[in-house]
Amino acid sequence: MMSWRRLKLFWMDHWLKFTIVFAAVVLIVLSVWGMASLESYYRNITLAQLPLQILMVTINAVIFVYLYMVIFRGGFAKLEKKSIKAQNVNVKFSDVIGIDEAKDECWEVVQLIKDHVRLKKIGGKILRGILMMGPPGCGKTYLAKAIATEAGMPFLSMAASEFNEIFVGVGASRVRKLFQKAQRMAYGYGGCIVFIDELDAMGQRRTFNQFGSGEGNTTQNQLLVAMDGLGERSENIVVIGATNASEDVLDPALLRPGRFDRKVYIKKPNLEGREALFRYYLSKVKFEASVDCKRLARKAIDKSPADIENIVKESALIATRNKRDSITLKDISEAIERIELGVKQRLTVNVREREMTAYHETGHLMVTYLLHPRDDVFKASIIPRKMSLGVVHPTPIEEWHSKDRESLLADIKVCVASYVAEKLKFGTTTTGVGGGPGSDFHTASNIANAMVWKFGMGPSGMVGDYSVNVQLLSEELKTRLNQDAEKILKDCMAEVEALLKKENDIFERFARELITKSELDYDEIEAIFMEYGKTNPRRVSLSRDGSAPAA
Repeated sequence: MMSWRRLKLFWMDHWLKFTIVFAAVVLIVLSVWGMASLESYYRNITLAQLPLQILMVTINAVIFVYLYMVIFRGGFAKLEKKSIKAQNVNVKFSDVIGIDEAKDECWEVVQLIKDHVRLKKIGGKILRGILMMGPPGCGKTYLAKAIATEAGMPFLSMAASEFNEIFVGVGASRVRKLFQKAQRMAYGYGGCIVFIDELDAMGQRRTFNQFGSGEGNTTQNQLLVAMDGLGERSENIVVIGATNASEDVLDPALLRPGRFDRKVYIKKPNLEGREALFRYYLSKVKFEASVDCKRLARKAIDKSPADIENIVKESALIATRNKRDSITLKDISEAIERIELGVKQRLTVNVREREMTAYHETGHLMVTYLLHPRDDVFKASIIPRKMSLGVVHPTPIEEWHSKDRESLLADIKVCVASYVAEKLKFGTTTTGVGGGPGSDFHTASNIANAMVWKFGMGPSGMVGDYSVNVQLLSEELKTRLNQDAEKILKDCMAEVEALLKKENDIFERFARELITKSELDYDEIEAIFMEYGKTNPRRVSLSRDGSAPAA
């Protein structure tokens, strides 16, 4: 039965080609037969005119085919996407790494797709829509392909932006053609997976005004109608949408039961997932045995699968550039630095400015290592990168999903440490401590204001989110809130100043090391602190075996 459906589907897709070929063959046979029946004189004349006639027929045929395709086959709304058979997708669940929870949920979806006949017998409804939500690069598209492969269905993929056009009605027409193609594939193969990437491009909340609903609304309305129509058919068609946006951005009509009612939340991989990802991507390249995936997984906190793949690719380029046959741990560390910190710049820096930058970064380094309960120092550098003259690259020591008062205060201390360090050493400061978004003072002020105005963490104990209706607040209350934020900043500065004065020997040592070497890696930083007998008992060390030693 299914073979007959596929044969019928093949004929529906290619009948025009067969008709053209058959007509061409008939014309050639008739032409040869007609030429054979002519006398030699008229045959020669006909043969002489034949090239011109062939040229004219070809031109007319091209014009006819073009007009046919434009007028009768969709024109601007023509859908170019081809279906991909499941065996050609060839992405199995075993190939999806680092998102085990999402895999388990999608495996249930695969079983529902396969057992849709039994589901219908007991009165259940076939699953129609799945919405995959999560940060970029976490494997939403890859997981959709795995569902298609495991379910054994053809795979149709389009980006939501491909439906949007300046021509009215084109987007809606493309939606109709996509679902018509899906229905035909489902008829021939028993089912079809339709994947719409970046769904928020066409699925945002609809707006209505006196000028009409707009082309975007029309396209979305057609998608809603098409998904509703799936419930009236026997074909096993599943629509999978993927988005990086939150649910609040999408139109509620898309999320109601019967449409995208099954939601799969894909998060960034945990420690075990990151380790597995490093093993997987490193297995595709040559690397030294000293490369420890556990240690790399601890360094790559908050990295997506795409980020980890990019790190391995970049490290391979670095190893090739350095004329090495395999990737080393140093190559991977340099790749992380290049991706997160930027490329080193050849910028001429005078001695005075270089010295002030060294003390500036030393302040960040010491406070991060000794006072921050959650961060460790991955690298310190006074080599210019991007728009800065130096950088201290912190890395979380473990995964956290929210911040408490202690960690927020630690963030402020790390920011103001540069100002305090410059002031202590030189009696003055540079513009490097402020100047706009991302600067030390800007970040510290934002955190302090958020603690007081939003999180109820101010010294006065005022509770509530005062940022909601600022215009309704009295001037007295605003002044009090601002005073609380300023007190937090000053208290943090005082604590940092006391620390740097107490540990002046270590402070001077790190500054000299930075001036001499320009960069300090994690092992070098830890060795200097250990030399002075300084460790943070709350810090989980990134040991060489990737384990967390006892405090």
